[in-house]
Amino acid sequence: MPAKGSKKKLVVLAIKIAFTAGFFALLFAKVSWSELWSRATSIAPSTWFAVFACFVAGHAVGALKWRYALGLSRARITVGDAFQCYAAGMFANLCLPSIVGGDAVKAVLAGRASKRFEAAVIGGATERLIDTFALLVLIVVGALMCRESFPGWAQQTLIVAVVVGLGGALLFLPLVLRVKLERWPKKLRRPIAKTLVSLRRLARRPAAALAILALSLVLQSWFVVLNAWLGAGIGVELPLATWFFAIPFTKAVTLVPISFGGFGLREKTLAGLLLAIAAVPEKLGAASSILWQTVLVATGLLCGLLFVALGWRANSRVGSLFGTQKAVKRG
Repeated sequence: MPAKGSKKKLVVLAIKIAFTAGFFALLFAKVSWSELWSRATSIAPSTWFAVFACFVAGHAVGALKWRYALGLSRARITVGDAFQCYAAGMFANLCLPSIVGGDAVKAVLAGRASKRFEAAVIGGATERLIDTFALLVLIVVGALMCRESFPGWAQQTLIVAVVVGLGGALLFLPLVLRVKLERWPKKLRRPIAKTLVSLRRLARRPAAALAILALSLVLQSWFVVLNAWLGAGIGVELPLATWFFAIPFTKAVTLVPISFGGFGLREKTLAGLLLAIAAVPEKLGAASSILWQTVLVATGLLCGLLFVALGWRANSRVGSLFGTQKAVKRG
């Protein structure tokens, strides 16, 4: 069984790498590497570092938001442990298929720190549900704000309807249908059960849910502004409304785990989207996306160092990279 499981994981990884290579091949078929490199390196270092610092600051607030969501599920951890778990999740996003992989790492470590594993999983799932809903809200708002950029109102309305419909179906289908868990495929039962529990807890704490949603909207909007700032640094001059549709929509697409870490898929999606709705040359859209990827990678690496550094705290209940077992026994 372990051999079969390992083989399956290798096959999945190979498929994701193949898709990533395919997306980049499609991109480079229209844009040369020299053009991308020239555009990406034209940004002022001060602009890149300012965006990087602001992005890290945004995720520091995100860590506190995540800790608050855990507390609602009675998985209480210290601020230090919250930052350490969150940093581990950010680092894991560099090598796992999507942000969901990082969520799993955070949940495991938070469960270890709080000694309430299920509560940590439910709390994390609740926050992810709200974050996903906030993303859908921004897509709709962004589409309405820049509707004049679309070929026609009918097409824009169709895009919004599809996005909202699919997102709502994914989030609330289990609750609406009230299908018994045993009737779902075995692989879906656990995530559906977590979704149901999360939705029920949200229904009991509407004020807390609204507070998390408001903070999620602020943070997602902040990241859109940073993307626009980075794009402007290489000559992508667009109304902010266009960015408020393009970035959340691209992020929603990259949640689908068909490429390695979203690489390739994000570049092709954003470049194609900006070309379609704002006539931005693909080399500019792709270069902007690649620059954002460098910010993501740099943040992930920084978070990896932060995870190890925070593990040396005397009161750490998570442990360092090499001292996790010791930390568990000490806890």
